[in-house]
This record gives sequence, structure tokens and C-alpha cells, in this order.
Amino acid sequence: MNKKFEFSIRTTWDGKPIHHEPVKFTVNAVNDDSLKVEVRGSFFNDPGSPAVPPGNPCPELWEYEVAEIFFLGAEDKYLEVEFCPHGQHLVLLLNGTRNMIKDKLALEYTAVIDEENKTWKGNAIIPMDYFPPEVAKINAYAIHGSGECRQYEALYPATTGFDTPDFHRLQFFKDFNFKALFTDTWKQPKSIYWTASRNEPNTLYS
Repeated sequence: MNKKFEFSIRTTWDGKPIHHEPVKFTVNAVNDDSLKVEVRGSFFNDPGSPAVPPGNPCPELWEYEVAEIFFLGAEDKYLEVEFCPHGQHLVLLLNGTRNMIKDKLALEYTAVIDEENKTWKGNAIIPMDYFPPEVAKINAYAIHGSGECRQYEALYPATTGFDTPDFHRLQFFKDFNFKALFTDTWKQPKSIYWTASRNEPNTLYS
């Protein structure tokens, strides 16, 4: 395998600096058919754990404390993966902005909370089937807090001119050399989820 990609979320959704230990992601290939994503950061426990048991997909996980990573491919097809410190996850496939075609897909994901140091870390193995064709851009986000104290953070924030956070502003995603994670001879396998016959939207994600 080749490169490992590491980054930290150091700004709010609109570009202001954060004032706590940032959420950090590490992305690297496990083999030709899967990617490993590691996430770690401060643990706020706000909101608390969802009612869904750890290890399971959780609907509307973005309403909780969560770290998210997005992989953008050709024709605005993208993969969104959300990780909760308490062990829940959510995987969504989107064909165009907020146009969800699959959600709550299975994921090999575990998380551990360090109560003493107020930190957490998670590890996930993402099947290559979930990635859209020609991944070329990326963004990542972190959310915590409740009510008026809700905090939205972004790796690549929106520029001025927006009043509210929106993680689906694809124009702010940045270039990402997806193929560099693999060997020089690697070619992305065809996905059972991104073929034309399976690419009709079944609901809208807002």
C-alpha cells in the first residue's frame, strides 16, 4: 500500500478557529477492496449516546456528537460516513446534493471513550463498494453540543456569505488523491451500489 492521509479539523463550519483538541482523521488502504478510517478527538458527551446499540447504524446520527467524512466522486456522487464516540455509525450514498440513494449500510466500526482524559477514538473498515467512481475530493466535519451551544466544525469551511452550516456544499470540498492510497497498478473495482440500474433515488436527505 502507498500513502496515508492525515488531517485535523481546526475550524468551525464558517472558518473560525476552534478552542479545543481537534478531531483528527487518518485514512489508509487495508487492501485493494477496503479503506481504513481512524478518528480521534475530544469527547464532550453532549448530546449523550443514541438509543441505538453500539455497532449499529443510527438514523439521523448527525443530531448527536459525531465526526463525519465525505468522499466526492464524478458527477456529484458521494459517500458520507458518520462516526459516533458511543459506537454507532451511519453510511449514506448520495447521487447529487442531498439526494440519498442508500443509507444505514453495514459498517465494521468500533469506538472507545477515555473518560479520564475526555477523548475518544474510532476505527472503521469501509468496503470499496461504497465509494463512488472517480473519487477526487474530500471534506470532513465534527459536531457536538446541544441547543444554542451546538458546534459545527469543518476541515474545509464555507467562505463568507452563508448564515447557517450546510455540510453538503460540495463547492468547498478540496482535491484528494484517492488513488495514491493504493499501489500504482490499482484500479477501482466496479460497485454493486453505483451501477446505473441501482442509481435511482429512493428518498431525499435534507
